[in-house]
Amino acid sequence: MEKLEKQTYTVGERVEKFCAPCGEERGHVVASITKRGQIARVSCPQCGTRSTFKNGDAGVRRSPAKAGAPYDRARTYRAGQSLTHPVFGEGEVTAVIEPQKIDVLFPDRMRRLIHARPQQG
Repeated sequence: MEKLEKQTYTVGERVEKFCAPCGEERGHVVASITKRGQIARVSCPQCGTRSTFKNGDAGVRRSPAKAGAPYDRARTYRAGQSLTHPVFGEGEVTAVIEPQKIDVLFPDRMRRLIHARPQQG
């Protein structure tokens, strides 16, 4: 009989989970893990809800961000859009903070970027 290895996770990694407040399955950020590398708590980047994570939560899978268009600081983004940054890789816009700032969830962590800033000539 083949022994299945348990997957281990790291804080800041993305997993898919049903978010009750949002009413849909979406990417969540691993907020804390157990000593054995199992997920203890996750955070929804959309609504900010932190919730406990039970082993066997339906639909749990690692969720790489869908490849988006290359990041362009002059472009205007909205929550939910995907982008590809030349340094940080693929990410998903989780919130528009100010008219020209967005929070983007990358595989390593959340980062604040600028957007809607026209090129200076």
